[in-house]
Amino acid sequence: MFLLRLEQVINSFSELMGKISAVLFVLMLFNVFADVVMRYVFNDVSIGMQEMEWHLYAAVFLLGVPYTLKAGGHVRVDLIYEGLSTKSKAMIDMLGCVFLLLPFCGLVAWYGVDFARESFELGETSGDPGGLPYRWLIKSVIPFAFFAMVISGIGLFLKSLNIYLGLSQGDDYQPPQH
Repeated sequence: MFLLRLEQVINSFSELMGKISAVLFVLMLFNVFADVVMRYVFNDVSIGMQEMEWHLYAAVFLLGVPYTLKAGGHVRVDLIYEGLSTKSKAMIDMLGCVFLLLPFCGLVAWYGVDFARESFELGETSGDPGGLPYRWLIKSVIPFAFFAMVISGIGLFLKSLNIYLGLSQGDDYQPPQH
């Protein structure tokens, strides 16, 4: 029961990352709309607005991945995976988490902290006049998102373990749709 509860807690975190990503996506849409209106109606270009577009896009993408992992929307080799039993799928997901997902995400998160810290210490800003200050903010999203992916990866591992151990039926264990 502990493993099932822990999986639920981690899944709640992954759901939160998905909601944050969705809100940032809406903000990005408003930003792009305002930028287009300013450019074509008022003939005014804002470098800061353009940079905000790619900052928001990066945050949407990076923070959406933990939710995608939880929802089963990540990439697999479906040719092999699709025909396997639920327990075999669970074993493949556990091995993928332990040997691929968690080490990679852990490394990027770990080294990303220094990347963001250095940007903060240098007071890095945009190289363009009128660009955004505080470049460390977007750079800090990188390690945060990869730590979030580690947490979601642990959730995927627990889900797979619960299925493998028979604690969960795997009814909601859905591979990506085609």
